[in-house]
Amino acid sequence: MDKVILESKNLNYIYPDGTHAIKDINFKINKKEKVAVMGQNGAGKSTLFLHLNGLIEPSSGSIEVCGEPIEYNKEKLLQIRQKVGIVFQNPNDQLFAPTVEEDVAFGPMNLGLKQKEVQKRTQEALKMVKMENYKKKAPYHLSGGQQKRVAIAGIIAMKPQIMILDEPTAGLDPQGIDEVLTIINQLHQEGMTIIISSHDVEIINEFAEKIIVLKDGKIIETGTPQEIFSNHELLKKAHLKPPKTAQILKILNKEGLKVNYNKTKIKECCEEILKAKINKN
Repeated sequence: MDKVILESKNLNYIYPDGTHAIKDINFKINKKEKVAVMGQNGAGKSTLFLHLNGLIEPSSGSIEVCGEPIEYNKEKLLQIRQKVGIVFQNPNDQLFAPTVEEDVAFGPMNLGLKQKEVQKRTQEALKMVKMENYKKKAPYHLSGGQQKRVAIAGIIAMKPQIMILDEPTAGLDPQGIDEVLTIINQLHQEGMTIIISSHDVEIINEFAEKIIVLKDGKIIETGTPQEIFSNHELLKKAHLKPPKTAQILKILNKEGLKVNYNKTKIKECCEEILKAKINKN
């Protein structure tokens, strides 16, 4: 049976100016799941993420991590942030130390670990993101992709069970995107629960096992990529587009090639086209 590792119960958040940013959010995320949160700008994705490790206290409702509600005192929040790490969209919001090495070491040091353990975690995290040769560099001298990898390393060094990444590929070139996605997939293979937000439907289509769709601070649908991307009324309502694979299969179906245009993954798309060609011949 799947084990719920993160749960939101009737979560609401109202900003001081009266903006109701999060409205009655309920979801369950299982251990080792790969989850994507989608929605247009202003849908509430970033505000929701800030609740998931206690950076924001809800106006009402609760977040539970490993079955325990988050408590908003210094000691309990430190424990939660050992379990749930967040990588912000802009690395400059996260990187502040004079060197890469010091930045990655900051989290483990705050846990009160011995220096030897801090050094071990720092070196392992930098090696995993392939930034060990940059440890003495200043973060602001790095490229956007490198900064993103250092930010991820800082969370890896905390050894969380859950990693949350807000727009992890935003502003990166194709090589930077591939590097970040490789790291994320490796972390998942090693047993970490991964939650991302992204405007890039192609990335979400290939990455996610579950998609949560937000609109105006509310969850309007939850499902698999196939369920979400084949629901064209839902996509229209949420101002989202289907991935190119679904669009290609739909066009082929209209042209008389009998394919299941609800398939979304690239591999599934290729299999559908090959199967249709064989059947046609």
